[in-house]
Amino acid sequence: MSTLEIRDLKVSVKLPEGELKPILAGVDLTVKSGETHAIMGPNGSGKSTLAYSIAGHPKYEITGGTVTLDGEDVLAMTVDERARAGLFLAMQYPVEVPGVSVANFLRTAKTAIDGEAPKLRTWGGELRGAMERLQMDPAFAQRNVNEGFSGGEKKRHEIVQLELLKPKIAILDETDSGLDVDALRVVSEGVNRVRDTGDTGVLLITHYTRILRYIKPDFVHVFVAGRIVEQGGPELADKLEAEGYERYAAGAGTAKA
Repeated sequence: MSTLEIRDLKVSVKLPEGELKPILAGVDLTVKSGETHAIMGPNGSGKSTLAYSIAGHPKYEITGGTVTLDGEDVLAMTVDERARAGLFLAMQYPVEVPGVSVANFLRTAKTAIDGEAPKLRTWGGELRGAMERLQMDPAFAQRNVNEGFSGGEKKRHEIVQLELLKPKIAILDETDSGLDVDALRVVSEGVNRVRDTGDTGVLLITHYTRILRYIKPDFVHVFVAGRIVEQGGPELADKLEAEGYERYAAGAGTAKA
């Protein structure tokens, strides 16, 4: 079993003029293999900052606290070392990679993480199977990464990566953003397949409860002004659906994602 531990994490963003603006104000969170944690909060609460800070985005500066994965210091790792250690980030806005095919990208990523290239005689079948489960045309494997993909196709490709790379901890940053109902169901089923192996913990960041109708969280954390202000079980998501975030935000400072 793997464990991601975040303790009193404080993060600032680097402004163009060189100043640091505090965003995260001390976050404590533990995610274990097989668990699904939903981080919910209004726009600008710092949810995406949490995701990108764990992944190692250079825009964000850690000013306090610790992040460990199975006892290893994540904050001391480079971005690629974090991926090899078992961290995975599905971005809200997946980027295009011109000149690199999906097939080459995925095989290169798998090789980097496993330390050896997947066997060609089995890899093709694994790739096709993952794409079919996400209802992606196998012809997409020969297209450049995310180039000309619709929003839904980009998100499906993110979950294809998740299925093939088999990380210890998957951070999904607003994976439901821009998905229609059919795509949301397909993407959610992919996340559930990975989670249900028991080998991957999921940290799901979202504004809305609609994805939680398909991906059932074990824990729900309310995120406001750069910190977790309440946590509970799946019933907390229903409460947020009915009441919104206003009562949490009242009197709180405003962070920026």
